[in-house]
Amino acid sequence: MEENFEPRLVGFMCRWCTYQAADLAGTSRMKYPSNLIPIKVLCSSRVDPLWVLIAFMRGADGVLVAGCHPGDCHYQEGNYHTRRRFVLVKNVFDSLGLESERLRLSWISASEGRKFVEVTSEFIKNIKEKGPNPAKKAIFL
Repeated sequence: MEENFEPRLVGFMCRWCTYQAADLAGTSRMKYPSNLIPIKVLCSSRVDPLWVLIAFMRGADGVLVAGCHPGDCHYQEGNYHTRRRFVLVKNVFDSLGLESERLRLSWISASEGRKFVEVTSEFIKNIKEKGPNPAKKAIFL
């Protein structure tokens, strides 16, 4: 494992909840690592599984998909679709021999800035322990 390894994470975040929680954490001056590259999506259900795979194959050390709590989706049932889809994505990663532990699904509402900090900090810590994305070495992009 690299001694000074700083993981690069991609976060697909619901515009209505998790992205707002990240904004709240920032405006509240909460401290957390800056390793997460946020990508705003209208709903976590709009995250195509291919985007997750592409982020991983292009060098992301981890991918976070985050949205509203189940039952609180602005689009009624979007996060229920996300939850089902995420299980399938993890199974695909496992069947391809990729490390599905590098994927994380979390429910963070707009008022949970502290939870956003905790989830991202813990995820970054876990990825640091795992080391760099092994798929990076196998790809010539």
